[in-house]
Amino acid sequence: MPSFSLPPIHDNPDGGWGPSTSNLPEEFKFKDIPYAPYSKSDKLGRFADWNDLSSDNRQAVAGLPVTQAARQGGATGRRRDGTQAFGSGTASAFAYFHVEDESSFSLVDNKAAPARRGTGFSRGRGGARGTTPYNARGATRGARGGVSFRGSNQRGRGNQRQGWRDWDKNNRARESSVVISPQWTMLEEVEFHRLSKLRLEVDEPEDLDSYGRLFAYEKSYDRITTKSERPLQLVDRIKYNTTTSDDPVIQNLASSGVAKVYTTDVILSVLMCAPRSVYPWDIVIVREGDSLFLDKRDGGPFDTVTVNENAADPPQDPAPPNPNNPAEKAAVPETPSINTATSLSLEATYINQNFGFQSVSEAGPPPSVDFAHANPFYGPEETEPLASCGYRYRLFDLGITEDEDIKLCVRTEVDAFIPGTGNPLEGHGLATIRALNEFDPRAQGAGGAPDWRTKLDSQRGAVVATEMKNNSCKLAKWTVQSILAGAEHMKIGYISRVNPRDNTRHVILSTASMRPTDFAAQLNVSLANGWGIVRTVTDMCMKLPEGKYVLVKDPNKPVIRLYSVPPSTFTGDDEDAPTGAEGTEEE
Repeated sequence: MPSFSLPPIHDNPDGGWGPSTSNLPEEFKFKDIPYAPYSKSDKLGRFADWNDLSSDNRQAVAGLPVTQAARQGGATGRRRDGTQAFGSGTASAFAYFHVEDESSFSLVDNKAAPARRGTGFSRGRGGARGTTPYNARGATRGARGGVSFRGSNQRGRGNQRQGWRDWDKNNRARESSVVISPQWTMLEEVEFHRLSKLRLEVDEPEDLDSYGRLFAYEKSYDRITTKSERPLQLVDRIKYNTTTSDDPVIQNLASSGVAKVYTTDVILSVLMCAPRSVYPWDIVIVREGDSLFLDKRDGGPFDTVTVNENAADPPQDPAPPNPNNPAEKAAVPETPSINTATSLSLEATYINQNFGFQSVSEAGPPPSVDFAHANPFYGPEETEPLASCGYRYRLFDLGITEDEDIKLCVRTEVDAFIPGTGNPLEGHGLATIRALNEFDPRAQGAGGAPDWRTKLDSQRGAVVATEMKNNSCKLAKWTVQSILAGAEHMKIGYISRVNPRDNTRHVILSTASMRPTDFAAQLNVSLANGWGIVRTVTDMCMKLPEGKYVLVKDPNKPVIRLYSVPPSTFTGDDEDAPTGAEGTEEE
């Protein structure tokens, strides 16, 4: 008698539809499924590629001639990860070749199409505006400025990005402003983009004392034009730029505990404008008890003025010799160039000093103004006359809350006073005098500056905009120094060479007058950001023990680093130590 038996039913223990992979019978696993090895790196291609016959062996099967691209591997041979070892690259279980149809196919018209003079909706010669011809040299070679078509055989991968952002690359790395000794220990590293986010609002400062003598500014310099230029004279005067620790007034104020941080306006302006700086600099920080002194080194970057520091292609110095190759000589030309970074910096410093000395009226009228005390750096043995300079010691409160007692004492400088604008002793009519210099508009490092003699009177805005771009850091520091000193006016002279090939003779082409607060707004200088940087560095150093530290700006990166250095660094003791050691070894 026939019987019917039900097949076993394998329930899904997961509760889902369909059979479960966990209890699938062995006889049903991989049944009638051809095995094809695969790799996770396989790339999905096109469903059908009627143009690229070199990715498989259809040409060889059909008896067609194999092209050079196919012999070199075709499209797959150009892949960066090489020929596939698994998957559709080798398994032919699913491949289908229609050999008969392909072998019988032939091209009917093999003549080249005639070139058309116009394409699409364009008129006249060539292609439409804004388009690139297909057979352009840049498209086929992949050169700079050309267009490389995706999928074409001539990609030009090696030359595709040649010359990209060349204007932003320095040909040679700069040297640090100070030699980093192996004995130094790096404590902190802060990037500029972090400094740019700091903010601190500071109230008006308190005037502690004033020293020096001021002369009146000669207003005739405001009427100078390019047609009535005036030669720059060499005026022999004395002007002191003493560091913080050597200032006798600051020493007296520190002994009485007036503030916790002591510095000068030159050093403070560099720190407040640090995110704009490109050239290296360093600040010596001394922690004594509960006081902090920000000093500069003798002969350091604070004693000179930079030129086109922020230009896309700033002035360069000759390449130094390679220390690893003793036979190599320094690349010094027969005639030293007057347009190197060092030469231009010395020239700009000379121009700034002499323009400030020349543009004041020492004989009067009006008569000079004496501050409460005489110049603290001028000794009785000095015989040369003093320059017009007034020192104002001012106290800034950096505390965030009323309970915080973090005050900053700054020695600020003013260069002259404007007659008829109020009493200079009360802070009215004070002015700072600076100078911008033009060397050679066609020289390397000029930064695309226009010719001042032809553009200064007719297109002053273009000249000012170019200087604000090429000397952003220098102008920002001058503006911050004027605001710190409480100056109401800022005089900037435009001085050029008599001959572009002679850096010893100069003429004054014009003088601009502006208010420091308005000029800071034009330069986009944020005093709140500057005070935030000062407060951050102060808190960073106050957490450290007593000793000497150096804040160094990296010569090639927008980074500042804080180092702990031995107490004898930058003094005569560390210079004499190697000599004594050598003498001991010789004995």
